[in-house]
Amino acid sequence: MSEACIVGWAHSPFGKLEEPDVEALLARVAGTAIEDAGIAPSDVDGVFIGLFNSGFSNQEFPSSLPIQSVPELLMKPSMRCENACASGSAAIYAARDFIAAGRGRIALVLGAEKMTNVSTADAGDHLLGASYRKEEDGVPAGFAGVFGRIAETYFQQHGDQSDALAMIAAKNHRNGLDNPFAQIRRDFGYDFCRNVSDKNPYVAAPLKRTDCSLISDGAAALVLADADTAQAMRRSIRFRSAAHVNDYLPLSRRDPTWFGGAAEAWRRALKEAELSILDLSFVETHDCFTIAEMMEYEAMGLTPRGQGAKAALEGWTQVDGRLPVNRSGGLKSKGHPVGATGVSMHVIAAMQLVGEAGDMQLPKADIGAIFNMGGTAVANYVSILERQK
Repeated sequence: MSEACIVGWAHSPFGKLEEPDVEALLARVAGTAIEDAGIAPSDVDGVFIGLFNSGFSNQEFPSSLPIQSVPELLMKPSMRCENACASGSAAIYAARDFIAAGRGRIALVLGAEKMTNVSTADAGDHLLGASYRKEEDGVPAGFAGVFGRIAETYFQQHGDQSDALAMIAAKNHRNGLDNPFAQIRRDFGYDFCRNVSDKNPYVAAPLKRTDCSLISDGAAALVLADADTAQAMRRSIRFRSAAHVNDYLPLSRRDPTWFGGAAEAWRRALKEAELSILDLSFVETHDCFTIAEMMEYEAMGLTPRGQGAKAALEGWTQVDGRLPVNRSGGLKSKGHPVGATGVSMHVIAAMQLVGEAGDMQLPKADIGAIFNMGGTAVANYVSILERQK
């Protein structure tokens, strides 16, 4: 079995982009990532694409699209991976398995989504494809409504945590100022995020607009190589551990106030890496909604269950805190083009580990972790990365 290492990457801006479709977004990053890795396009042995789609595009079969922009990929094996909002991580893990199985030395991983070509109402309906339609299809406000219900139930059990959610939103928007890829580079401040206003109305009470991630276009790419090949590259980031866990899809089968699948993925990843949560230098976590980030503090073991607010309110997850979380601005500020998100998170983490994160760079970035989830913590991926060279 050969370990896969990250050796190159590319990342588009996130937001409402000029590229008309997924094909153009993939083209924007595919060749750039190959060049960044210092390899020839013909060196790529397999291509793996993260794309959720769920109605955002009528092009449901994207696996050969990169060949149009990188013709050297012709006749290479290529496949689409879909696991809701974790489609990007699914593609990365498939590429890792491809290399571990000895089927190839180098894999290109692409993640993309074009979301702004549809109306807000249609986007909400498409995103509900990541929920259990039989029970959750009629929830007002779409996926925001699903997480609004989670927040409401959490507040009933553990008290109103609106102060903590506003702290998370303000933190991530402040961090996003330093991210050149971010969709919103603006420091809204705590007071704006905390209070309901014409510019920050409820979307799905108790969640306000500043509690919800964005509808975005974007793409990101990684090049993975086996460990021997990576030794000859100018940089190499290894997976110290990786875990993938799936939970029940229907929320009715679970306690909605606890991300059990996320907690199990974190437990497995930390055990394999022989680390505790505070051994990490930073975490990029899946803040599709601020309530999700707060509950993820509990799932990762940063706080006990029901006490995630403490980490936000006491500044544990700030840039200078015990464990910086979402130095990139997270999905909240950076944006959330669904198929690209998991790949983007791995790119940002890799940049931190090799000291190439620019204004986002943390003073200490030895070991980083990514948590990317599909749906309401249904598909859960944890990667722990460290620099090899």
